[in-house]
Amino acid sequence: MRIALAGLATSHPFTDARTLARHAELVVWEPDPERLRRFTAENPAAKVAGSLEEALAGRIDGVVLTVPNPQVPRALARVLETGVACFVNKPAAAARAQLEELDRLPIHDRVMSGSVLRFAPAFAGARAERSEVLAVRATVRHDVGIWATGYNAWQDTPGEGGGTMVTMGIHGVELLVALLGPAVRLVGAAGARRHYASLRSEDTGVMALRWDDGITGTVEILGVSESESYAVTLHKRDSTETIVIEGGDDPVKGLGYEGTIEAFLAMVGGAPSPVPWQETRAVLDVLVSARESALPARESA
Repeated sequence: MRIALAGLATSHPFTDARTLARHAELVVWEPDPERLRRFTAENPAAKVAGSLEEALAGRIDGVVLTVPNPQVPRALARVLETGVACFVNKPAAAARAQLEELDRLPIHDRVMSGSVLRFAPAFAGARAERSEVLAVRATVRHDVGIWATGYNAWQDTPGEGGGTMVTMGIHGVELLVALLGPAVRLVGAAGARRHYASLRSEDTGVMALRWDDGITGTVEILGVSESESYAVTLHKRDSTETIVIEGGDDPVKGLGYEGTIEAFLAMVGGAPSPVPWQETRAVLDVLVSARESALPARESA
């Protein structure tokens, strides 16, 4: 099996490679020499391609695509021409123009994108009896302080990578859509800079959601946090149920990275994506709408 890692724009493909290397020969393309050097140091057997076209040439069984958001539509279009299974590391779109470009692509049923948390053991298989649910809440704790140093500035830029509202907010929205389905819309959103004053986006945020049958939801994003964790709370008439997702002793497994790649490898074997693109599109629309409607980030006094 031969898998191409097309782009190393975030930390995710470095993590993905730990699972993929146990199953496949890796081909890697990344224009940034330092990122490429770090990857090949960790994966010395990987074959290096000089361009995306070269990475996709010859026999390729699947592609993990991780490029800056403005580049995703064009790169994905090239991958789609190959017909192979593709996993697009999150988020596939962070601005309305990017999402509209994706809408014009012939995305087939072996393309998957989204938060790895959907495949975390603590969450995988979770179900909600919607007739009993009054409201839901997702809480995302993931520190964004690295962006305050200028690292990956495109991720922190609202019009490019979407900032904290999109890049971290996707984890909460994804989990709620996985539970309750894609018939959801954004009601409102707000963000603020409470700690990291040099950010281009926010370090805290909140979204209000509503499903077509009246269930309401809240996504809390806490980008100032000493630890990483995620929680989904289901409020019912007489009880409250909470699912907590943490890395534990093995973050690759505990946070769903391993499960995501296992799902991708099943797609390589011919299975359709376990995440219908309709759900992914709904998640992206909520995130883009939140980015558009969120109040400008304000520094704390």
